[in-house]
Amino acid sequence: MQRSGDRVMTGIVLMLGFCLFAPLIDVSSKLATATVSVGIITLGRYVVQGALMAPVLMSGRFSRVLSRRGAQLVFWRSLASVIATLTFVRAVAVMPIADALAIAFVEPFIILLAGWMLFAERVGPRRIAACAVGFAGALLVIQPSFSEFGLVALLPVGTAISFAAYMMITRAASLHVAPEAMQFHTAWMSALICLPLLAAGALWQIPDLAPMMPEGIAWAWVAGVGVAATVSHMMMTYAFRFAASSVLAPLHYLEIVSAATLAWAVFGDFPDFLTWCGIGVIVASGLYIIFREHVQSRAQKARPAAARAAE
Repeated sequence: MQRSGDRVMTGIVLMLGFCLFAPLIDVSSKLATATVSVGIITLGRYVVQGALMAPVLMSGRFSRVLSRRGAQLVFWRSLASVIATLTFVRAVAVMPIADALAIAFVEPFIILLAGWMLFAERVGPRRIAACAVGFAGALLVIQPSFSEFGLVALLPVGTAISFAAYMMITRAASLHVAPEAMQFHTAWMSALICLPLLAAGALWQIPDLAPMMPEGIAWAWVAGVGVAATVSHMMMTYAFRFAASSVLAPLHYLEIVSAATLAWAVFGDFPDFLTWCGIGVIVASGLYIIFREHVQSRAQKARPAAARAAE
């Protein structure tokens, strides 16, 4: 699809908005974990998301009906989203936000390797090497965090794996479901997935899944998670409508900078030197992979043109 300069700039602005708004999810989550269980925060996110998206679908501008294939994909998307949210909220309850987010940013490497190993996608040795370097950068962040927080430091890796699955399923689901409908149906399906988890938390007295109601200002923090998640993810969805992923993907790494800044302002947490080194390695590796994918994409487009010219 041909994109005008104005539309590309709109996409860039929306992606920058995502990078500035998305860290509010993490900050609201961390504030809420002081008095509210991880399970309730996760459920609250989807209840708020569903409430915000319901009027959009009720307006009649978007199809509300899911095909059988679309419903299946949205269910698996919802499950991946719930796992990603639970693991990340549990991690930021004790870890600095920037540390947890930096580890979770190995997600693009996981997507690339999954495409190579599971779907036989062509991935050159340079991109595989960049993945290895990126994982090494994550270890620079994990190692001191593991020493201080124990196994909790590994939870963002679970976030990265589940969010990678979420992104791959989203790509497939986008062929069957409009973005607005996908957000709404993901919300109510995710909320239903949370209910048996909370029941298990009550039955087996699991603190992280305890069905405790928020009190006082905690209601605002839980609602903030849902509002920030809905608005930021819609910004990103529309950004990719206006601009190519090769333009927008490098901007996504600005989220680490904005998250670190916001976490320092609210909690006084600031990454140490080793963590910044790890973040630098992860970002550099990710940008190199984006660059190589851009080069490969241009080469593939050039081949048919060269073949036509030779005829």
